[in-house]
Amino acid sequence: MVMLISLSLLLACVATLWIFLMIKSPGTPEQFLDKEGKVLEGSLSEKIFVNIGGVKQGMFVRSKNTDNPVLLFLHGGPGFPNYFLFEKFKTGLEDYFTVCYWEQRGGGLSHNPEITKESMTLEQLTSNAVEVSNYLRERFKKEKIYIMAWSGGSTIALPAVSKAPELFHAYIAMGQLTRQPESERIAYDFMLKHFTEVNDQRSIKQLKKFKHLKTESDLISFYNSATRDNLMHSLGIGTMRSMKSVFRDIFLPVWTCEAYTLREKYTIWKSKIMFLPGTNLKTQTLTTDFAAAYPEFGVPVYFVSG
Repeated sequence: MVMLISLSLLLACVATLWIFLMIKSPGTPEQFLDKEGKVLEGSLSEKIFVNIGGVKQGMFVRSKNTDNPVLLFLHGGPGFPNYFLFEKFKTGLEDYFTVCYWEQRGGGLSHNPEITKESMTLEQLTSNAVEVSNYLRERFKKEKIYIMAWSGGSTIALPAVSKAPELFHAYIAMGQLTRQPESERIAYDFMLKHFTEVNDQRSIKQLKKFKHLKTESDLISFYNSATRDNLMHSLGIGTMRSMKSVFRDIFLPVWTCEAYTLREKYTIWKSKIMFLPGTNLKTQTLTTDFAAAYPEFGVPVYFVSG
């Protein structure tokens, strides 16, 4: 009898969770409304799929006024879209720009079986970024657009701007990656020092598994590990300073973002966990000195750090 009651409660909880997720997954981005609750005239809020680099890729395009300058935003990862953060925190970019939140090849809306792991290179993603830029220029009749990139996305934006500066007014870099091995070692040393000071033996033990990142193998293992992400976020040095938990501040918000269908949310995590780790993107990031490779540009560059 007790087992039957427990099973019934479990099924009820699963059903309730399923209904909640279905309600929170209409799959359409929020519209911009005027004071009367009607769709704002001249605004745009859509989720679309465009053939980029020979495969269907997804993006959100949003603006309060499509006459505004166009901004292409490249998310981090690599390959992990963060449109859910823009929906949650309302940055206000759409007040001034027509913003394209492109979900990069192989990740999120742009993940599909046609894409091979071998095709997931920084060179391919750079080519795709240029193609998306040209799509936006043509669609919105703009000679040039702005490009903004965050973290892993900056490893694509940097060569794209260098390759085709004539397409862009300016490049805005948020957390620009330059010499990633040095960055990882600084982060590692900072965390180890902090956890030693507070006598957090559990975290110290987790970090010391990577042997102070003395070899390239240890460095790659650390860069790809959940340990790195979880400990960074616990100290507020992950995605945002106020984020202390990957589960609470990233995993759950993805599942409650209404711009995605339930299937699309599943695909985001399927790509993140099962597809992207098998690509060469993170290794390329670790072995490229971006500061040396791209010493100058033909457009203004703005660095946003912290």
